[in-house]
Parts: sequence; C-alpha cells; structure tokens
Amino acid sequence: MSTPQINRFKKILVANRGEIAIRILRAASELKLRTVAIYTYEDRYSLHRYKADESYQIGADDDPLRPYIDIPAIIKLATEKKVDAIHPGYGFLSENTDFARACRDAGITFIGPAAESMDQLGDKVAAKTLAKRVGVPLIQDSDKDISNPETAASEAARIGYPVIIKAASGGGGRGMRVIRSEEQLRVEVVDAASEAEKAFGDGTIFLEKFIENPRHIEVQLLGDHYGNLVHLHERDCSVQRRFQKVVEVAPAPNLKQETKDKLYEYALRLGREVGYYCAGTVEFLVDQDESIYFIEVNPRIQVEHTITEEITGIDLVRTQFLVSMGYPLAHKTIFIRDQSDIEVNGYAVQCRVTTEDPSNGFKPDYGTLIAYRSASGMGIRLDAGSAFPGAVISPFFDSLLVKVTGTGRTLAGAADRLHRALREFRVRGVKTNIGFLLNLLEDDDFQKGRATVRFIPDHPELLETRNLRDRATRLLGYLADTIVNGNPDVKAYDPKRTFLKPQAPSFDQYAAMPKGNRDRLLELGRDGFVDWLRKEKKIYYTDTTFRDAHQSLLATRMRMIDMLNVAPSYAINQPGDLFSMEVWGGATFDVAMRFLKADPWRRLRKLRNAMPNTIFQMLLRGSNAVGYKAYPDNLIVRFIEEAARGFEMHDEKGKLSGYTGGIDLFRIFDSLNWIKNMEVSIKTVRENTDSLAEACICYSGDLTDPKEDKFTLDYYLRLARQLEEAGAHMLCIKDMAGLLKPLAAGELIGGLKSETNLPSTYIPTTPAASRAQLTCGLSKPVSISSTLPSTACPA
Repeated sequence: MSTPQINRFKKILVANRGEIAIRILRAASELKLRTVAIYTYEDRYSLHRYKADESYQIGADDDPLRPYIDIPAIIKLATEKKVDAIHPGYGFLSENTDFARACRDAGITFIGPAAESMDQLGDKVAAKTLAKRVGVPLIQDSDKDISNPETAASEAARIGYPVIIKAASGGGGRGMRVIRSEEQLRVEVVDAASEAEKAFGDGTIFLEKFIENPRHIEVQLLGDHYGNLVHLHERDCSVQRRFQKVVEVAPAPNLKQETKDKLYEYALRLGREVGYYCAGTVEFLVDQDESIYFIEVNPRIQVEHTITEEITGIDLVRTQFLVSMGYPLAHKTIFIRDQSDIEVNGYAVQCRVTTEDPSNGFKPDYGTLIAYRSASGMGIRLDAGSAFPGAVISPFFDSLLVKVTGTGRTLAGAADRLHRALREFRVRGVKTNIGFLLNLLEDDDFQKGRATVRFIPDHPELLETRNLRDRATRLLGYLADTIVNGNPDVKAYDPKRTFLKPQAPSFDQYAAMPKGNRDRLLELGRDGFVDWLRKEKKIYYTDTTFRDAHQSLLATRMRMIDMLNVAPSYAINQPGDLFSMEVWGGATFDVAMRFLKADPWRRLRKLRNAMPNTIFQMLLRGSNAVGYKAYPDNLIVRFIEEAARGFEMHDEKGKLSGYTGGIDLFRIFDSLNWIKNMEVSIKTVRENTDSLAEACICYSGDLTDPKEDKFTLDYYLRLARQLEEAGAHMLCIKDMAGLLKPLAAGELIGGLKSETNLPSTYIPTTPAASRAQLTCGLSKPVSISSTLPSTACPA
C-alpha cells in the first residue's frame, strides 16, 4: 500500500436536506469539523439548517426544490465559504458525475467515489456493461436507445414481457414502471423519461426483464484510496411499495451461506474493477431458486444504511469522511484491517415512517404537526428530519418523517421491539403509515423472513389499519375553542354560585371482599332470601347508575373503564345497605354496541369480577328484552338463561369447571301493564334460573283523584295479584312520571300488603345518574319508582 496522504478537512458542506443532512452533520460534528447547511425558502424552518454551524438559503423564494440540484449555485457558495468537502447524502446530486467533477475542479473534495467510478457504476446502463464484462450474472435488458416508442416496442418484444422501465440515473423507484403489453409500453416510456428528467436531470431510460416475486438483496461496500475494499454483509430490502423500499432487514434471513458468499464475491468483483472507494451499495435480485441477478450499483450512502451500522458497529458516514481525507481502512480511526474484522451481531429492522395514508393508496398528506412524540428505549434508533410540534409538512419534498431502526438477537425480536417503539409514537395533524407498519411487523411471513418484493401486494390486509381515534387532540381542540369562544350551551354564568366538590369514599382495593346480599342470596336460596327480605324492616337501596348514567344523563358517554374504576368501592364500602346494582337493560345494548363500540357481555363479566358480593339486576322489557321490537318467545327464554347463567370458568387444564354468576334479579315490566307481555319472562326466570323475578306495575294515574275512573286502587291491586300468580318473587311500583303522592303511596302500599305476599321495591323519579331503587319488606316484596322520600316505603 502506498504511503497514506492525509488531508484533514476543516469545513464541510452538506448538499442535502432533512434527516440525511442531519445524519451527516452529526457525523461531521463528532470529527470536530465545522459544518455548513443549505436550504431553500420553503425549507427555512427545517431542522437541518439549525444543526449546522452555518446555513445559507439558495435559490429564489418561489423555488422550493430545484436549488438543491443547482450545481453552479452550490459550488459558488462552497467556494465563497471556503468549504473543503461536500457530502451529497442520497438523492438530489449524490449520483451526478457532473457534480463530482465540478467539486474536483473547484478544489473541493466530493465525499463519494471518483467521478470515473461513478461513470461506470452510477449509470445503470454502464453498470450492466461492466457486470457483463466481469462475469456477474445479469437480467436481460435493452441494448438500444429506447427514447423512441418504436425502438422500445422492438426491444421489449425481443426481451419478452413483462419488462420494467428504469431511469439510468435514478433511484428510489422514480421512473420505474412494470409493463405487460406493447400498448402500455408506448404510453409509459414517454412518461418515465419525463419523470427521470425532472427528478435526476437525466431522461435516459432502459428496459429490463421483469422477474416475478424475487427478493431484493443488496451488499454494502466500503473502500479506501489504497485499493482496500471490504463488504459489510447484506441487507434484505424486499418489502417495497411501487419499487420504493418500506422496511429493510439486515442480515438477510433464510438465505443460504453459499448464496451470500456469491453475492459478496460479485459485489467485490465489480468494486475492484473500477477501483471503488468510499461507501457504495451493489443491488441484486434473488429468485426462488436463489439464482442471482445484478441490478445496479448505488455509489452513495443509502437510506437504509442504518441497519448495516447497527449489526456491524461501523459508522458508515463517519468512515466516508475519514476515507475521503485519505485515511486507510486499517488506520486506528477506522480499524478495518481486513474482512475478518467485520462481524455481524443480531438483526436490525428499519421502518420508514411517512406522512402517507395507506388506506388511500398511500397518498401523501401535508399540513402542520400539531403534536409529535417519538419513541426511545433499548435497541431503538431514530433518524428524524423536521419532526416536531409545529413543523410544516410540505408537498414539495419526500414524505419521510423519521426512520426507526430496531435491533434484536433475532429477526422476530427486532420486529417486536420496533413494534413497541411505533406504538409509542404520537403524530397528529397529518396522516401517517404507522398503522400499516404495525400490521406488517406483526405478520408471520415477515417475522419468519419469508417476504419477497410481492409481500405488500400479496397482503392487502396490511392496509386495514387500526382505528386511532385521536381523542386527546380532539379534547384539547374542544377545550381551546371553548376557552377562546365560550360554550354556546352555557347561556349565563353566576359567579356567586358555588359548587360543592363531591368526595368519593376511599377504600382499600386490596382488602378482603366483605359479604353482601348476593352472598346471602346464594346461602339462603331464592325462597329463603325472599322470606328474609319480607321480614326486613330496613330500607335497602338499588343503585341504577351503571345502567342509566351511560345512556341518559351523560348522553351515551359513560365507558366501561369508568364503571370499573368505581365498582370495587361499592362492593367494599356498601355491602349491607346496597341491595343490588342495576347494570344492564334498557338501552345498554344499543349504547354499548352502537356508540361505545363495547361488548355488553364483556362488561357484565368484568363488573362481576369487580363486585362478586353484589346482586346484579337488569331491566327487561318483557318480550322486547333489551331491544326495540317484540322477539320470539324462544329468543327471550334463551337470552334470560344465558344472562342468568353467567360465564364459563375453567380449571388449570382448561376444562369447564362451572359458571360465574350473571344477572341475579330481572326487573320485568311493560309500559302498558300488559301482563301477557311479561309472562314468558317471569316464567323463564322462575323455572329456568336461580334468579329473582321482579315484576313491575307502572303507576300511570293518581288513585286518590275522585275523577280517575281507570287507574284506581283496585286496578293496581288486580295487577299485583296477576303478577303474583304469574310467578313474580317481588313487585316493583314504577312511577317514572312522578305521579305517586304520599297519600296515594300509603293507600297503595297498604293495599299491596294485604292483597299480596311479595316484598316491595320503589324507584324515585330523579336524574338518571342518581336514581335509586328502594327495597323494603312488605308482606311480600314490592318495588316502587317515584320522587317520594324513603318513608314512602313503610316497613
């Protein structure tokens, strides 16, 4: 090796933007180099300009993109600012040989391979000529200028469809199109050339045989100025969308070592042929039989270089600077003496988080990031661009927001770690592909390393992303609007009024569960329990909050989690006075399933686990059950049986060992007091379950009114006798209109005591969330609903 000629840089310029500019600036900062950034007016708030020691706007204010590929302007700026070297990053001018030569002519080092090497490798057509010369296997392609559609059609016929159009100076999928017919070719060849010209300043395109369902494998090369060239193993970049890489893995899983060795040898053969130095990537297709086909060489740093860095521990960008200064690979600053110094440790997976909508064909989304929270933790690396609250996502640039790289000892482990990190992200204001990436990382084919370039098209279910409701942002938006503009529902505010803050009783959530009325029901049995209740002089209370609050006062917004947070307090603090909890019925099913997207059966099971000592009560509308129409008798019977039986319990071996309790008390009513509508329900509860049947009498008229000729005392007593004969264990006076006056209550309760043998329940008419049902012992159990004080339910 010749004597190293070291030329230490003092100031470098990054001819790029976004995350790769930040990545390069950080590497330069570690080497104590002064840094210069460039930006366009559109990019004036981008973070990369603030990461540099100096930053300068290039181009006119109305030109957001083209200045980044304006070679004379960049060279002029670099010369004026006495820059020693320019790093092009990826994209833009990174593969432009004219730019490399312009740097050299200006006495500025181009951080990359020599222009002569780029001539032979950076141009895809030239690279294929080179590969053919050195014996690297190729895909059949066009050998004529195909800018003319007639020539393109002739070449495609010779190669055989399907073919793919590629841009000779391209990358990132720009200009690439799969063609399956001559008619399609004649249109697409013109569009592809135009796109290539706009993206790369070179409209040269060529045709290539399209190989169905291969894997996309690339080998990372690293060389110095002294003929030393090594590979940093391979990456699997098969997971692509429209030829744009989405998720990359290193090393490639499920690839024979024999195949890998061939890939390394082919890549090194190409690099050595042109005296390659600095970092570069050789890309191949590997088909199902692991036959290898050379695609192209990217003589620059790649988007996915992070995963190679993670598995080898080698900083590629830092090494690019050192090699360009003249350091050999074996120098202590790099310490790669030969191929044996490069070892692979575990797996790395990189995801590209983009501002795209997967459910809408990955359409890019633009706007302001109103919230941004990224992830961290062991084995997670972030390479972000301008991602922060308030950042504006512009339509003029790539939709990449941040690259997230996860590492692990296995591919599945790295994928799981990356999945965790993506779940921690919160991006608001624009749509992202995070939901799609979460689906992809969980996919069994991906985790087992079976992905090919057809992976995303063959797995359309990955696009069905989970529903992220963004509740926090909506709530903050509502609060902000209310603070600034006021609440239109509040007509006036009286500052003299004071509101007492409710104090929830404290309880020890780990205390032993005391015995409650459900324990008494299980110990005494149904008949014994009814007999005990009949003799009781004390008033007991049923709380209906868990049924009513979610559907009435709070307008369908009381969630299961809210109920579960307070349920243990009821069970531990009020086992004696609390007769029962009404947890089901009415509009519970409709609200839970239509508005809250919750499973009412799951709610019942969770509440039972939280309140095992409490009688569970439900409201049942006779043959309407919990719906809004009459149902067949067999459906009502089965519903009551299932609701009363509860849920399966299993032993340690998974065998059914019994059932937890479901509904203990069914409050059955008909708004028109039609006994026949309640008979099936009452009979089913009595004969098919161990639960209690509480039949309701709807109080519909004042029995003390001398003008009342229908809703008399005799009317209500006759209903009570019929309900007792139908099999009811308890009676309920349901006074939802607030008509039952104290005098009438005395007459009604007295009559019920003498005419029936059932305990009594009474439900006062109050706001739904605070409505309570009072239960006391009459000669028979009875329920009542009204505004009456508790003394209205006499012992």
